[in-house]
Amino acid sequence: MTAPLDDLLVIEIDNWMASPSAGAILADMGARVIKIEPPTGDPMRDMGRAPKIDSPLKSLDFQFDVDNRGKESLVVDLTTPQGIKTVQTLCASAHIFMCNLLLERQQKYCLDPETLFAINPTLVHATLTGYGTTGPDAWRPGYDVTAFFGRSGLYDAMREGDDGIVPQARPAQGDHTTGLAFVAGILAALRQAERSKTGQTIETSLYETAVWTQASDYATTVMDSAPVRRRARPNMLTPTANRYPCGDGKWVVFNMPGAGQWADFCKALGLDHWLEDEKYASPKGRYDHMPELTAGVDEALATRSRDEWGRIFDAAGLIWGPVLGLHEVPGDPQAQAINLFPTIQDDAAQEYQTVGIPMRFGQTDVGPSRRAPRLGEHTEQILQEFDCMIGSLPDSTGE
Repeated sequence: MTAPLDDLLVIEIDNWMASPSAGAILADMGARVIKIEPPTGDPMRDMGRAPKIDSPLKSLDFQFDVDNRGKESLVVDLTTPQGIKTVQTLCASAHIFMCNLLLERQQKYCLDPETLFAINPTLVHATLTGYGTTGPDAWRPGYDVTAFFGRSGLYDAMREGDDGIVPQARPAQGDHTTGLAFVAGILAALRQAERSKTGQTIETSLYETAVWTQASDYATTVMDSAPVRRRARPNMLTPTANRYPCGDGKWVVFNMPGAGQWADFCKALGLDHWLEDEKYASPKGRYDHMPELTAGVDEALATRSRDEWGRIFDAAGLIWGPVLGLHEVPGDPQAQAINLFPTIQDDAAQEYQTVGIPMRFGQTDVGPSRRAPRLGEHTEQILQEFDCMIGSLPDSTGE
């Protein structure tokens, strides 16, 4: 059965994680993705943490692999006229050109929309940057910790109370979220290009994607300009929408913001006497006494392990979730049921697990097809395949 995008050719010039992650999603859905790298390679190569395993797979660059699997690698020197011509040749046959080049660099290397549309009038030209291609900071390089978490207000909003320190994001959270937005925009632009028979530009940035992820907060904040209320555990709105440690040190989180499950919550935790206390009879009363209620729930949950409590919560119909460690998630039965960590074979036919894209198709299989390419692995093959077209391109390099 054919994959959804198996008739598409994607030319990708990017590095690090945000834009490459979008290319990996397109490759997982069947597109042919040619990753163009400088002679020194994507700087993300060999930057990831080595796995703590005793296996021949130990040397595999897993963090680079997850964002570059299924692609082909072509080494091109964009500082030379021939290098620029090579990329333009590929774009002449491509459906999508995607990059994380600032607009100034797109123009320097003759890869801006105007130039590429002259070569391929129906191309989708997609750009991912830190802050956008217009405005006073269009020139500024951006990473997810600076543009996504820092400048968007997300770090500040995530602090534990007004005096809490700024938290630290895990690697590439903002990059991968922005990569999903990039894919959505690319596919919409592709649809428009097919309908209009004209080239389409699409861009997104770490900054604006981060603001969108906080749209619920911004919907009000943009109107009143008031600082966000940062709530520590003892100052949450209700005990039934909070997080707590269990007796084994593992945590659980509840999300029952309404008043309807207050009685079920108390009964499940063995705190039935709270139901008879007038202080806690109303949502306002519970809010006013949150510090003591939080301490009381902590004390109750300290009597059993997280797994023991989980069975009790499920029986009571509570809306809750375990706070799993990253190392626990691959073994989660639900993760296994939806194939959240599919396998790939390396060159020696050894299987290893990677991370699946967050979408599944009912009528076809999508997912990683092969490992990430080695630097320049497909250069000779690609140049031979497309070389005959180089001479037919208009001269846009100034040579």
